[in-house]
This record gives sequence, structure tokens and C-alpha cells, in this order.
Amino acid sequence: MARKRTKTDEAPSEIVGDDPAAELQRPPAEVLYAAELAKLAEADAEQPRPKGWKRSPRSVVTFVLGDDNLGIAPKFVGQRSFVERCIVALATNRGLMLIGEPGTAKSWLSELLAAAICGDSTLAIQGSAGTTEDAIKYSWNYALLLAEGPSERSLVPAPLYRGMKDGKIVRFEELTRCPLEMQDILLSILSDRVMAIPELHDDARTLFARTGFNVIATANTRDRGVNEMSAALKRRFNFETVHPIADLQEEMALVQRETNKLLARAGVPQALPAEMTEVLVTTFHELRTGQSGDGNALETLTTAMSTAEAISTGYAAGLHAWYYGSGAVQGEHLVQHLIGTALKDAPDDVKKVRHYFNHVVKGRGGRGWKAFYAAREHLPGSE
Repeated sequence: MARKRTKTDEAPSEIVGDDPAAELQRPPAEVLYAAELAKLAEADAEQPRPKGWKRSPRSVVTFVLGDDNLGIAPKFVGQRSFVERCIVALATNRGLMLIGEPGTAKSWLSELLAAAICGDSTLAIQGSAGTTEDAIKYSWNYALLLAEGPSERSLVPAPLYRGMKDGKIVRFEELTRCPLEMQDILLSILSDRVMAIPELHDDARTLFARTGFNVIATANTRDRGVNEMSAALKRRFNFETVHPIADLQEEMALVQRETNKLLARAGVPQALPAEMTEVLVTTFHELRTGQSGDGNALETLTTAMSTAEAISTGYAAGLHAWYYGSGAVQGEHLVQHLIGTALKDAPDDVKKVRHYFNHVVKGRGGRGWKAFYAAREHLPGSE
């Protein structure tokens, strides 16, 4: 039966008022957590910090991992020692390279670090086969260039230029998707902290990086062979691997929390039920690791059954239930969006998932698992 629309539906519970994040689909971390960053800045006056940093290394790790006593929410699941190493790397004369499987929150971690360290996570370069030097360093306003010639007024700064000039963190996403000649732009930048601008004259020909500047790059391990980094560039980074969440309970808590946040921002006054969270996260965890809870081997999928994909699936299921169902997520909603959100277009993966339903899900008790199994008819190729 369809859910009846009520008066409360006409004014959904979304972020309202003077909050600058209210109208943004995806606010940057420094906007979304502005109150927490301000609180940490107040409590941070006596802590030592690297030159150019807005917050101390202690406050940065607190911002990322959370602190109940200070009212700082956890935003990333990982070992404290790992996060500390990442932060220390950014205080050195090397960049930080985050590698790992797709969906392990590498980009999110880089955003959190940049937001806490310099208060600006938006100096981001998206690596791809089409990334050009203009998108990395700088380009020109050609109208001014023709009228006045090359000058600082006609120069259009790209993220790397802005980061060096302002002493901020620059984020380079999916570095290994870029051609080698684009990757190697970073060689002299990370070595000498200098950018040459040969079109300009006198002192303007050379941009020296201000204190606080550094680079966080990311690369997923499935794509590292697309354009392998040169040995020279590797030497200019500290490498840290972001592993999938190993603890099932921690992963459940994260998926529950982040899915509910997304639903709230979408104006959906419903949370993902705990029993559905268990089903969703356990399914992703077992198909990702290739082992069921009782120790039986499973065929792993070609797609990345990551925590990020689990959150996307839960969010899509919640929206589906709200707009087309009774409001509460059911097993059928999870199954339908497991296919479209997570499995993409891999027919072999669908066969493996059907095998998982028939040999693992079928034998599990509990209302959530039974509803999940009953909804297997929504899998492609099911009779």
C-alpha cells in the first residue's frame, strides 16, 4: 500500500535557516563541519603546529576520527596511527599519496585533511585521460591576453597555482589516470616548491610556494596500471594504503550514520532500519571478502563492493521506499538498488549474487534476511 502524504511531507526535515550548506547538494567539508572546525580552533591555541597550518596536527586527527568529549563527530574509520602518519607526511617536504581499492574513502580523507589543515578543500584536480596542463597549473584570459599581453591580470590560476600562492593543500584525484607527461608536472613542484611561468616578466616569472602548501594525491589500486607513476615521482610522495573496513560492526555503524545523513539532507524523515543495515552491509562485506559469515568460500565480484557503494545503495533504497512505498526500506528496495547501484553492467556478477542468495541468504533467519531472500525475484534472470 502506498504511503499517505501528510502535512509534514510538504515541509521536509532538511537543513534550513542561515546554514550556508542548506542549498548545496554536496557541501565541502569545511562548510559542512564549520562549527566543529571553529570549536577546534578555539581549543587549539597552545598546541604546536607547522607553519601555515590553521590547526595543529592533534586537532586535525581529532577532526577526522572524532572525539565524544569535545562533541566532534567521527568522519572516517581507520587506525589512529594511520591518520597520524598521513598528517605528518603533509608537514614534510613530500606529498601524500593515498592508494587503495575503489570506495575506501580516499577522496573523503583527503578532503577532511585539507579542510582541517588549511580551511579549504576545494583546490582539487580531477585526474583523467583528458586532464591538461591548463587544468593543473594555470591558463589565460585570452581577451585580456590579446589586449594587454601576458600579465598577472590575464593569468587564470588553476588549483596548483592557487595552492602554492596561498599556502594551501592541493588535492589531485586519480593521479594515475593522467598521462605521464601530466603527472610529471608535479616533479619540480614537489622538489623545489617553485612554478615557472615563462610568459611573465621579472619576479612574476617564478612562483614560490608559501608555507602550508602541499599535495594530497589519490589512486585506486585497480587503476594503478593505467599510467604507472615514474620512479622519480614516487620518490616525492609518502605512500599510505587505505584499507577496506575490516570490522563488520564498524562498517554497519558507518553505513547507518552516513545513509541517514543523506536521507535527512534529501528531506526524507526516515532512517535506514537497523535490520536492513545489517543485511546490506553483511552482503557487501561477504561478497567483497569472498567469504560468508560461517566460513564458506564465495566468488568475489568484478565490481567494487565497497562501503561507499553500500551507502549509495542504502540511500537509493531509502528514496525509493519514501517516494514509492510505505516509507520504510524493505528487502525489495535493497535488492533492486543492489543491481543498479552496485553491480553496474556485469552479467557474471549477477550470477554470483544469485548464487549468494540461494546458498547463503536462503538459510538465514531474521525478518530482514527473510524479506531480502523473498525479494530475489527482482534479480535479473530470476524466474
